[in-house]
Parts: sequence; C-alpha cells; structure tokens
Amino acid sequence: MPIEFRGIDHIYLTVSDFRRAEEFYDRALRSLGFHRRDSPIGGDPHRHYYCREFQISIRPARSSVAHDPYAPGLHHLCMRVADRAAVDEAAAALKSVGVEVEGPKLWPEYMPDYYAVFFSDPDGIRLEIINHLERRKLMHARWDELEGFENPTLPEKKS
Repeated sequence: MPIEFRGIDHIYLTVSDFRRAEEFYDRALRSLGFHRRDSPIGGDPHRHYYCREFQISIRPARSSVAHDPYAPGLHHLCMRVADRAAVDEAAAALKSVGVEVEGPKLWPEYMPDYYAVFFSDPDGIRLEIINHLERRKLMHARWDELEGFENPTLPEKKS
C-alpha cells in the first residue's frame, strides 16, 4: 500500500538579512491572506507564515552567500491556487503592496495551461503562484489508475 501524501506541511527559507526579509514577507504574504507567528528556535528568530494548507518560515542564514537558484538547493517555491482568477487576484494583491511581479500571464513554454505570476524576495528566492493545471487535476482524479513510475499520465502509444 503506497503512502498517501496530503501536501507540503512547511517550507523553511534561510535569509541573509532577517529584518529586511521580515519586512518583505510581512508585506507580501499578508496581502495574500497568510497569518504570522514569531517563534524563536534555539535562540534564533523564526517567523512563520500560515495559510490554510501550509506554512512558510524564514530564519537567519548562517552565511551571507547570495542565493543562487542554479546551485544545489531550492530553485523556486511554487504555490498553487484554484484558477486563473485567483492568480490574477494574487498578482493584484502583491502589486498593491509594492511587490514587483512578472505576469500574471500564460507561460506555454512550460505547459499549455500554465498561468502564473512570479516574484522574488530580497535574497533573490523566486516565488510563484500558479493556477491548478489540468494535468494535476487529471493525476489527482485518476491516481488509483496510474501505473508505472515514469510518465504515468502520458497517452498510451498505439502499436
């Protein structure tokens, strides 16, 4: 019996300047409807942002090396919303608090229905808000029917 995952519980991001990151994340995530809680751990400040489904936390980095999305580690963080209208609402909310965004728009180079908005934190960590893709909906609806490990939702090849 396979383990059934229900989502991501929390994501921790390390930041080079905690105060600068607090200001950015407070502004950006509050505009998106997140709630905030401070909870130091091991003497280090930690700020936790909660939405109904998951938590994003920030904590101070132990070094001041700049974030490189192409080095080992986090490339970007993508959050899914129900539809394109919700992506548009998120983009408008971010813009209203002065967060620079790219999009929202269709990104067909990724998938035909890939509609998203991108923005970056002060350390250059890229964040994304995307609509619920048809492929993901199909995977969710047909999960118990999927077979194989690789490309289980691709159309069957006809001989």
